[in-house]
Amino acid sequence: MTTSESPDEGLELASRGYKITVDEGRDSFFAICIEEPESETAWIMSDTVKTLEEMR
Repeated sequence: MTTSESPDEGLELASRGYKITVDEGRDSFFAICIEEPESETAWIMSDTVKTLEEMR
């Protein structure tokens, strides 16, 4: 893991949610992607999406 002494000020992130269907429509799950729009390599995607209520 890399850390920075001072975070980038003015850095804006974008996020998108997806519903992904697999097995010819028999199963589906939700995923979220968070990315820096100006970068081809600064993104993370997770298929473990829970609401805050589920985490409590």
